[in-house]
Amino acid sequence: MPAATMPTETLALAGLDAPAEILIDRWGVPHVYAGTQRDAFFLQGFSVARDRLWQIDVWRKRGLGQLAADYGGAFAEADRAARLMLYRGDMDTEWACYGPGAKSAAEAFTAGINAWIARLEANPNQLPVEFQRMGTRPARWAAEDCVRLRSHGPLFNFGRELARADVVNRFGLKGEAARKRLEPDWTLVAPEGIAAEPVPPEVRQVFALATNQPAFDAANTAAPETVGGSNNWAISGARTETGRPILASDPHRLLLLPALRYVSHLSAPGLDVIGAGEPGVPGIALGHNRTSAFCLTIHPADQADLYVYELHPDDPTRYRYQGEWEAMETIGETIAVAGAGERRVDLHWTRHGPVLHIDHERRRAYALRSIWSEPGSAPYMSALRYQAVESWDAFVEARSHWLTPPVNHVFANIKGEIGWIMSGFVPVRANWDGLHPVAGDGSHEWAGFMKAEAHPRIYNPASGWVATANEMNLPEGFDHATHKVGFDWCDPARYRIIAEELRQEKPHSLAGSRRLQTSFASEPARRLVALLGGLIFEGEAEQARKLLSGWDGVLLVTSAPGLLFEIWFRNHLIEAVSEQLAPGAFAHFDAHDVAAYDTLQVVDLMVAPDERFGAAPCESRNVLLAQTLTAAWGEAVKRAGADPAAWRWGDLHHARFVHPLSGRLGDETLDTRRMAIGGSGLTPHAADYRLEDFRMTVGASFRMVLDIGEWDNSVFVNAPGQSGDPRSRHYDDHLDAWSVQDYLPLLFSRERVEAATALRIAVTPA
Repeated sequence: MPAATMPTETLALAGLDAPAEILIDRWGVPHVYAGTQRDAFFLQGFSVARDRLWQIDVWRKRGLGQLAADYGGAFAEADRAARLMLYRGDMDTEWACYGPGAKSAAEAFTAGINAWIARLEANPNQLPVEFQRMGTRPARWAAEDCVRLRSHGPLFNFGRELARADVVNRFGLKGEAARKRLEPDWTLVAPEGIAAEPVPPEVRQVFALATNQPAFDAANTAAPETVGGSNNWAISGARTETGRPILASDPHRLLLLPALRYVSHLSAPGLDVIGAGEPGVPGIALGHNRTSAFCLTIHPADQADLYVYELHPDDPTRYRYQGEWEAMETIGETIAVAGAGERRVDLHWTRHGPVLHIDHERRRAYALRSIWSEPGSAPYMSALRYQAVESWDAFVEARSHWLTPPVNHVFANIKGEIGWIMSGFVPVRANWDGLHPVAGDGSHEWAGFMKAEAHPRIYNPASGWVATANEMNLPEGFDHATHKVGFDWCDPARYRIIAEELRQEKPHSLAGSRRLQTSFASEPARRLVALLGGLIFEGEAEQARKLLSGWDGVLLVTSAPGLLFEIWFRNHLIEAVSEQLAPGAFAHFDAHDVAAYDTLQVVDLMVAPDERFGAAPCESRNVLLAQTLTAAWGEAVKRAGADPAAWRWGDLHHARFVHPLSGRLGDETLDTRRMAIGGSGLTPHAADYRLEDFRMTVGASFRMVLDIGEWDNSVFVNAPGQSGDPRSRHYDDHLDAWSVQDYLPLLFSRERVEAATALRIAVTPA
């Protein structure tokens, strides 16, 4: 748009060092052009607040344990739980972990947030609608709020450890073998003594209250716990049509409104970086600078343990440690509650971490030891170290300070370098494997962390590509007995589809990576359909088999076999196989999370049943197939009608971004429209869903595909939109592209940004 006709706002902002500009493009991305890096981070914070103020206000208050002051007593227990997770160590040590300039960046970022809040304080009629309708007000930020909050990031593998403990306690090792196999190959040993006792449900409940998204329309403030996944890859220029590398990234997390990630562009002397990050954290975690690109997926390394303590018979705040009675640290705090004054609460810590629960009757305490207690563990904050890297070696060094969440970093640059490296601090557990709770008596102690130079990696492979999808990707020969990184991984189904495509000898293209990111191909469907092709059943089981026979396993929105397959696989086959292996155990699996149990084992056992199916395993397998296909056919008829020709997977499987307050306010206009969606939790286009209504819960709301060096050819999407303000056109303007697996331009050069600018904000120091 010509500068003379471009809409322009002029603002004077206290705290800004020099004049600067924010160019907001047609897709809601703020491109910040500043004279100093401090001003760039200031204006990033200002832009985030302008678009996402209610979201980050809830983020901050949730993490600090201050929601009850705004939203009432239903949040008091969540506030108490959240305060247990806060970093309470030395702040000088904390800031030093993120590198030179990190504290300054956070101070500038939060000053920018506060500058926007100051404008609203002077003009309260311009407050986001959530504040106006709930009668609340945004709070000012301190720089420490960017780092003391830990619980907005995922923590592995605490939830899986609790699930394993429950299943082993109820059903023994056989039950756990039905739930999840260990990778790499590892022998699970049953816990003994105090660690073998049942873990009270309050332990998981308190952790969930501290870490899950708050639900504003229910007394239970913890939304269901679901762990996402991600895909990423880099392709060498030697394997592409253009001769330039390609980097692709689509992190899979909860579908949230506003979007989990915020896209911005920061340009200042010594800094020119664009991409996505958490809205409450300065900098860019996934994106590129002028020479190099970087992205991440979760690498589920084990960074947490549950410690169980024997308590003193006369004092429940003293626990046995190395033969002595050691006192817990206790801090009394006040929780403000809207309309109900204040509540006093006591928070307890052992030497290992926060106490989640005290069982007075059994004289037991349960504490979480995790990476979050270590300085430098603010999720994603360490990305500040690699904003300006130009080489693989520089990137490897920069990310060596990354503590959590544990990730697969993938890198590419204009020199043609590509690589993958695992990042994150993994505790050294010399005498155990981290798979079960342990006694807190001093017999199981962390002995430092795995050295950064031991982190597995691949650099410029002969294959010409690297890729990850949360699968077990420890390289052959990796010493997992010494470096017990973890044993809980995702089904490799997504990775296998991705690798199959990247192995093709044809030159790869940006369009090809876009298609691969949004592929609905299901590897479990392919394998099971191939199995059914050689069998014959009777009745409805045979009708189901015939409908599935010859299907290509692609879960298109329009697919009738896809609808039947997902009903069969998720609602019937998985449970039936699990019950065959360990009767009664499935009810104690996390059925709503497809990554929480061993879907690969289910498929493997159908293709090649073993002695667990009795003396005639193939015959027993066939009976199970017939029974589950019959049940699935009946459910499909009930859900989609009697005519299979009219079945469409997208009539059941759908996405809808739901505003956290729409239920409480009784206002569905805050939500997005319903969109039919293909795929499943096991396709590259990850789209896991609630079993009761098939609404998508986890997936890639943010995607990007980067043309390394010709940056303006890069594309992205960030659904439902960049803004969290329902009054903004950027609230849901990415939905049209996202819902049909399309993309939007991710512009980088000043010339192209200027041409696509919809609003110029000229800012000067007040």
